[in-house]
Parts: sequence; C-alpha cells; structure tokens
Amino acid sequence: MSAPDRTTVAIVGGGPAGLMLAHLLRRHGVDSVVLESRPRERVEARQRAGILEHGTIDALREVGADARMDESGMPHDGFALHVHGERIHVDMQALTGRNVMIWAQTEVVKDLIALRLEQGDPLLFDAEVLAVDKIDGPLSRDGEALVRYRHEGVEHELRADVVVGTDGFHGVARQAIPTEAVRTFERVYGFSWLGILADAEPSSDELIYARHERGFALLSMRSPTVTRAYVQVPNGTDPASWSDEAIWDELEARTALGDGTFALNRGPITDKSVTPMRSYVAEPMRYGRLFLAGDAAHIVPPTGAKGLNLAVADVRVLSAAIAAWCTEGSEDLVDAYSDTALARVWRGEHFSWTMTTTLHVDPDADPFDDRLALAHLRLIAQSEAYRTSIAENYRGVPLAGEQ
Repeated sequence: MSAPDRTTVAIVGGGPAGLMLAHLLRRHGVDSVVLESRPRERVEARQRAGILEHGTIDALREVGADARMDESGMPHDGFALHVHGERIHVDMQALTGRNVMIWAQTEVVKDLIALRLEQGDPLLFDAEVLAVDKIDGPLSRDGEALVRYRHEGVEHELRADVVVGTDGFHGVARQAIPTEAVRTFERVYGFSWLGILADAEPSSDELIYARHERGFALLSMRSPTVTRAYVQVPNGTDPASWSDEAIWDELEARTALGDGTFALNRGPITDKSVTPMRSYVAEPMRYGRLFLAGDAAHIVPPTGAKGLNLAVADVRVLSAAIAAWCTEGSEDLVDAYSDTALARVWRGEHFSWTMTTTLHVDPDADPFDDRLALAHLRLIAQSEAYRTSIAENYRGVPLAGEQ
C-alpha cells in the first residue's frame, strides 16, 4: 500500500481502539488512515484482555467484525469469588439481564485488521510515527495537523484535520501534548500478575477470582481447551523463575474450596509473562486537534476487565463526535468528548481499583486494610443489592442513551 499524505482523521496506533475507531468512522462516511509502528504478526499475537462487555460486543457487530466471535466466543453469565476457601457467586444475567463474552483481544484485533484490509482502506504496519505537530488551536478546515512517520525506510508527512492517539501509554501522541496542558493521576501497586496460557480444559464454566492469604489468583480461559490463569507475585518477578509445577501448585492452593468440591485441571503451559499493576489517567483527553483514546489516556489494573472495554467506549463516543463535526459542522460533541469519556473512565478506574484492593494481599498494607477487604467481600456475599452493583459494573456501563 502506498503511503498516503492527506486524510480527515489520522489514527496513530493500530490496536483495538484505533482499528475500531477507523471502522466506526467509515460507517459515518469519514475517511481515516491508521499508522501502526509494529509488524502485523506482532500486533495479532499480543496476549491481552479476554472479556468483552456488551457494549464492545455491540460495536463489533455494528462494524461487521462479529462472525468468528459469535461462532467461537464463550458467553458468560456470571463469575465466582473464592475467598479463603468459601465461594461467592455473582450471577450477572439474573441480576442485570446482561452477560459478557470470552473472546480474546488477539482475536478481536485479527478480525478488525482482516476487515480493514478487505475494505481496502489505509492501514500501514511498520509505520513508526516520529512526531505529531501543528495540533494547537481549535478544529478548523483551514488548519491541518501534521503526522511525520517512517515507512519502509522512507520518511513521510500525513496531513489531517484530526489526529487521534491510540498508541498506548508509551506512545508518541500523548507526548505531543505540552506537559503544562495535561494533568495526570497515577497509582502503582506493590504486586504484579504472573500470567500463563496452558493447553488445559478450563477448571470452571465461569471465571474464578480468588483471595487467599498467599495472594490473589484468577482462573480464566481462551477456549474450551485453553486455560488463561494468573497468580499474584512480587514486582520484578522473572517468569522463568517459576516452574510449571510451582505455578499449578500455587493456583491450586489459592483457589481451593474448604469443602474440597473444586478441582483444578492442569496441562502443559505454553506461555508465561509478568504484568505490573497500575492505574493512570491523563486529563483532558483532547488538546486542540489531537484526541486521546484507550491506553494513551488511561490504564486500569486488569482485575476488573476494563482496559479494552474502556478503549472501545472511548472511540464509540469519539467517532460520533468527529462525524458530527465533519458532516454537520457541529463542535458540541467534540468539545464534550473529554468530559464524556472521563466520566466513564473514572467509574472504570474506581471499579478496577476496588476489585484490585479487595482481592489482592498488599505487601505494604496493614492489618486494618486486610480487615476492610474481608468486610467488603462479606458484603458481596450477604447483599444482593451489592452483588447487583458489582454485576452492573462488570458487565459494562451503557453509554448515554443506551439501556
């Protein structure tokens, strides 16, 4: 594909947020170019989120990237908490009338890429963005932002009415905003997740989140034959320092029930990685002609399964706003974008923080914090109203105007 030099919307970052934005804009008749710094193979292989809220599912169906999800995805009506050997069940379907879908982010990205290429719209891999310039000032047809990038060894300039940064926390887009124009909020946690993929039948039909005196554990899945699981480990842990047997033993100890009714399925481990835990928000999510979405603007710890879903919610709001400006000349929605997105982002941050602090054993916490976490978990067990609140946040908060 030749390197384009003009577009309405330049999208920096070809992950799920950038790709979804491009497809949503296309449905509104707005052209875009997607620039992704990594090769296609790496983008499609990266292991990340696996739980889709109903809003994300709806977005995939809206753009026509739903066929494989509907065929192979795994709808989940609830999840379980194992707390020091006792089980608490949260039935999302019964409590809220909605469920979630187990469908890995890698598969979402594959489908969005395939659809983009099939449609013939510009998507450049190995396109390293060098700078985002001329973003000062209001949106205007008289002014243009400039994205400089290198592709196939040659430097190019892409002029655009709007630039959207979906290139993650370490990306170029957010760094283009003057430091005095953005305020950041951050929380770094004193623990990480050691995650595995294993050729093992999932041990449960639903996800299991466990709190044990030895730390947190999570049993999830990627398919009926592939288990995805995590154990809490100290920051700086080398995944190679854990043997396969030690990981399975730790998962078994942390997820066991006191009545002995839960059995862990084991199998060959095919992948190990360690993920640090952090919360981060940058405000505002717009500077002149530059808009931020997804991890470029906010990060959540993965305990609440919110990262991918918040990113998709961002671009659903942003695509409608950009379309209104392009087709009607209205700036109301683009001016409201940051506040609209941040209201949902902070709710997701709060839910993820709550799940994280409640279910993990913080090495820096004191006994008072520990008792508060246990009281919180007892409240979930005893109160249907509180389980409903947990279920509503887990399944996803609707966008304005949705049910």
